[in-house]
Amino acid sequence: MRFTKMHGIGNDYIYVNCFEETVAEPEKVAMVLSDVRKGIGSDGLVMIMPSDVADFRMRMFNIDGSEGKMCGNATRCIGKYVYEKGLTDKKEITLETLSGIKYLTLFVNSDNKVELVRVDMGKAILEPKNIPVDSDLDRFIDVPVDVDGKTYNLTCVSMGNPHAVLFTEGIAELDLEKIGVKFENHPLFPERINTEFIEVIDSNTLNMRVWERGSGETFACGTGACASAVASVLNGYCKHDEEILIHLRGGDLRITYKSDGTVLMTGSADFICDGTVEDDYINMMKENL
Repeated sequence: MRFTKMHGIGNDYIYVNCFEETVAEPEKVAMVLSDVRKGIGSDGLVMIMPSDVADFRMRMFNIDGSEGKMCGNATRCIGKYVYEKGLTDKKEITLETLSGIKYLTLFVNSDNKVELVRVDMGKAILEPKNIPVDSDLDRFIDVPVDVDGKTYNLTCVSMGNPHAVLFTEGIAELDLEKIGVKFENHPLFPERINTEFIEVIDSNTLNMRVWERGSGETFACGTGACASAVASVLNGYCKHDEEILIHLRGGDLRITYKSDGTVLMTGSADFICDGTVEDDYINMMKENL
């Protein structure tokens, strides 16, 4: 099976062109290939597929085999992949995901390489039942929540997948390996939760670390950055319609939360390598799961 490894500011996935390849049992394949010692090593598997309703379709699977509805960094990588690999010559692309159709704009340089991708992520979802959060509130903004004996004020947003955002200082010193899983599996969140730890620098700049459900701490999360920008506006740290620069461990994203509720994300995407993996090896490792 041929694959390409790419990353969006450190959020690395294995991409398979399913116009040419077939992936049987992708949940297991994701677990096998994402293993850093016995596989290729990644945050998961992304399949680029034909679509009946858009230019392309994506399916993505986390390192634990769970299927995610959306990944913002992966959408940018797909935009770069399909353009530079010759699957399209369009610079405005539609992409089908489990959280709806996303609209990509490719910024191409004089060498015909994609330097940046802007993704219209759609409108932020704020109703707790639709995030989902087990709450009767109309919105879940700056709500105190007990997590492992300590109270944190959380703001919950869905960008096609659920996020809990908390604002704090000293995020570099946080032990996310210890506390991240406590948030992820809190009973408030019936589908588990992605958690963003945000340090406000100024009204247009945030620092961020993220714990992703099914993957642990990752270097970046596009939907998490979008959710964090939304939460920062809802909590009065930033403003509608102004670009917010978010520093993640893997790099920077620029997010705009528009007055109509739409969220725009702009950032880079990079190729790492192309390769092949033996089908017999994948099948053998799947049997050992």
